Amino acid sequence: MDATPAAHLVGRVSAVLRALSTVNEAGAGTAVLAKATSLPRPTVHRLLVSLAEEGFVDRDRRSGHWFLGPELYLLGGVAGTRYDITRHARESVHRLATLTGESAFFSARRGDETVCLLREEGDFPIRSFVLYEGARFPLGVVSAGLAVLSFLDDAEIDAHLAGRDLVGQWGQAHAPDAVRERIRQTRTDGYAVNPGLVVEGSWGMAAAVFDHAGQPAWALTLTGVETRFRPERRPELGALLLREAHTLGRVLTSGVDTQR
Repeated sequence: MDATPAAHLVGRVSAVLRALSTVNEAGAGTAVLAKATSLPRPTVHRLLVSLAEEGFVDRDRRSGHWFLGPELYLLGGVAGTRYDITRHARESVHRLATLTGESAFFSARRGDETVCLLREEGDFPIRSFVLYEGARFPLGVVSAGLAVLSFLDDAEIDAHLAGRDLVGQWGQAHAPDAVRERIRQTRTDGYAVNPGLVVEGSWGMAAAVFDHAGQPAWALTLTGVETRFRPERRPELGALLLREAHTLGRVLTSGVDTQR
């Protein structure tokens, strides 16, 4: 059965808000959001104007850029009483950044994507900026998405790789066979490694954090320049990630709502 007009509209609104959330620090113009959502520019403009009238988005008069609006902030504060798990993850992220000197992150799975929720910089002066709070990537892209994907059941992995074209946006290194090889290695090591596949020279490592049902629902990540992730150091970083992921998993499953 075809989606109802209301469901179709909600899907378009959701796509616009998600696209805006990934660029909210700098904002984005209507044309950029239209490209990101694959929607016609006039459609996106109408949606944004309507959302602005309700306070869900805001527009800077000088630049013309759109931002998430104050109403979403208020609603998010209310929803946070049930869904905010970042307060539990901050300690793990802080320890990883402090112990390694690298940038440390906490991401959550949302459907077939991971969303970065927390970032803390280590004291090493050269950093990677692939991940930032609010950044979304498909499962299998960046180390967090690879860590989560690797520990799903095989049928779910097959469905994801068959239904999502990772090559078109992320290159041949994300062809299904290449992703499956990294999945095999991740399952062997326990942690995922992204050897500069999104941005050359920018490496990442991640460990999945499991929910009460034993499903990979979150991930802890370390990122940095290639020279900081040499073969002799990767086992040490992997062990730290796995230790923190295990500790955090116990905390998050001791009464925290883990709905995705």
